[in-house]
Amino acid sequence: MQRQKQLTDWLSSLFPNEKFTIEPASADASFRRYFRATFADGTTRVVMDAPPQHEDCKPFLHVGKLFEDAGTHVPHVYAQDLSQGFLLLSDLGNTTYLHALTKDNAKQLYGAATDALIRIQLASKEDELPPYDEALLRRELNLFPEWYIAKHLGVTLSDKQQAKLEEVFKRILTNNLAQPCVYVHRDYHSRNLMVTEENNPGIIDFQDAVYGPITYDLASLFKDAYIRWEEEEIMDWLIRHWEKARKAGLPVRADFGEFYRDYEMMGVQRHIKVLGIFARLYHRDGKDGYLKDMPLVMEYLVRACERYIDLKPLHNLLIELDQHAAKAGATS
Repeated sequence: MQRQKQLTDWLSSLFPNEKFTIEPASADASFRRYFRATFADGTTRVVMDAPPQHEDCKPFLHVGKLFEDAGTHVPHVYAQDLSQGFLLLSDLGNTTYLHALTKDNAKQLYGAATDALIRIQLASKEDELPPYDEALLRRELNLFPEWYIAKHLGVTLSDKQQAKLEEVFKRILTNNLAQPCVYVHRDYHSRNLMVTEENNPGIIDFQDAVYGPITYDLASLFKDAYIRWEEEEIMDWLIRHWEKARKAGLPVRADFGEFYRDYEMMGVQRHIKVLGIFARLYHRDGKDGYLKDMPLVMEYLVRACERYIDLKPLHNLLIELDQHAAKAGATS
């Protein structure tokens, strides 16, 4: 309550002659919270509450400006007080892609999302964002054996299994690091894209953006943990995007098959990471809401492993882990 009073006092200082009401808009996986302020004339603004002892607003401000300058629709910053951890932002509404997507509008909404992605990627400069380098990609991969295999499944890998996993990790990283680099949102999916009337989509949750592999955000978008599409549909959207990206002059592979393989290998890195993160959210943070999303992520991972010989050792390991889980279920 103390925090909300500070926030209300700050808003009152910005709008001394106006009446407004405040209600919660959404919460973040972090310490950030969002409130919607509604003014007497019906205008709304969103206030980000990011306690400075826990959150640093500067990456949000920096990435937001890069993406806004690129011509995409991110929350516009009207006012800021970094000492208190408050930002006054434009309101992108309540309708996420996840809530709005249907079979009928998916082509249109995803077309808008990939257009925005192209604008972000075209604006990329090397030294503006932290690099999505081998150390970071590797840290993310390591979440899988630590949190998914050891903690979630309760399995201790044999030396042989560990060696096979390491072999595949090296192959994945070799591919990822060979891809051309652009700005990477890192969570460009249906929960972080808002349906807006102008300059759709509105883009949120971009503060962890990095400079890295060009297919990463596409893998987030089309291999989405929260919504399932048929592979034929995804392939159609991917081809359309690849053609648009080439026309725009982005450094995608000239051969679609090679581009698709890059996308698949990037997706594998992300699925491995996400399974580790979902397991950690449950076992460390007590958040069980993501457990229901694990099967779809695992399905994406298995399908990719079935397609590429480089991923065969991982496919074999996943089968062994699945058999172990089935046995454990039968004996419990």
